[in-house]
Amino acid sequence: MPLFLCIDCGGSKAAAVIANQTGEPVGRALGGPSNFAYLGLAPFLAVIQETVEKALRACDPAVLRATLPHYDSTQPLALPPSPGKPIFAAAWLGVSGCDSPAAIAKITTGVEALLGIQPRVANDTHLLAAPMTLYPEVNGAIAAVAGTGGIVVSFREPQKDARGEGGETGSAGSVALEELGRVGGWGWILGDEGGGFHVGREAIRQVLEEADRASVKPKTAEPQTNGAKTKVWGLKNRLLQRFGIDDVFELLTVVHLPDPLPTSPPTTASPSPAPESPSSAESNPVLFPREKRLSSLSPLVFTAAFNDHDPLALKVLKVSSSALVDQICVLLRLEEHAPDGERTIRASESILCLGGSLSGIDAYRALILEELERRGHVFRRVQVIDDAAAVGAKALAVASRS
Repeated sequence: MPLFLCIDCGGSKAAAVIANQTGEPVGRALGGPSNFAYLGLAPFLAVIQETVEKALRACDPAVLRATLPHYDSTQPLALPPSPGKPIFAAAWLGVSGCDSPAAIAKITTGVEALLGIQPRVANDTHLLAAPMTLYPEVNGAIAAVAGTGGIVVSFREPQKDARGEGGETGSAGSVALEELGRVGGWGWILGDEGGGFHVGREAIRQVLEEADRASVKPKTAEPQTNGAKTKVWGLKNRLLQRFGIDDVFELLTVVHLPDPLPTSPPTTASPSPAPESPSSAESNPVLFPREKRLSSLSPLVFTAAFNDHDPLALKVLKVSSSALVDQICVLLRLEEHAPDGERTIRASESILCLGGSLSGIDAYRALILEELERRGHVFRRVQVIDDAAAVGAKALAVASRS
């Protein structure tokens, strides 16, 4: 009864899942931030070791006894294992900040020494595409991230390629995914279309543009009740209340203020995108780094769009979701066959795998799918991936039986 390990290595945490031969999770653990580009090799491996050992401690001892003949319940399992006695049949790491062959080679060598087996190492977007290997009716995948940031990557599983083209073939215990193309993932200064930062930035832009247009229009009186002003919630008022200001153009000041001087180690944890009320907002958003100053606004936009029914907030979400669709469409084609040398896929033969906190919001996901359909792209399957490590571990187990 072999065990399979998958680790989703992100900027805010590492999530490890250990699965049995049926693909069911038998152990889980969370570790510290594990973006390889931010940490470097030695700190990265330290996080991996700590997280995997924690996941092993979470396993039922009966499972370990049935799996590992040399298991001693009086001694916790530790890495690296004894020579010739690996704990896992296969391992897959999806690593943020891992984009070059050189980085993959460094990580592979280090993790192999740690686990006693050669792992599969790739960028963390590869884990999102794992469901492609579980459905025989699809031969391609688009992994689209809409979290704080955003990126879109396309894949195919070579053995399912309808034209029989070569490529990565995979082996027992490995998942064959060939990356075809990628769009975005440039970070908050240059892009992150469709993510929380983009939503926050677009909200500021739309409110300012509305104020620009109003500057040449006749003045209108604010609504009043019994001689008193009535507070009308909406995107503009929620943004003003968020920053504690009373003039739209003060938004320019609070957005462009320099980052505060660090007083403690910076955190890469992302704010929750779920809609929230103004009273639950953090107390000093002006003191946030500029990136978070904008990305933390996305909950207010969702509240204004779907609770206040503010058309301006809904327009913001349509703009940001359409930008993500623009990127997805770069990787798709409508024609049955691609021109020679072009590495595009058809939505009708593929699965759309959505990751990131914003893609888990039904109304936002609906905007994405509606815009794709309007452009002629209807996916064979759509799946929201809220536990990439578990999906990857299951794919490993299924691949081992093929």
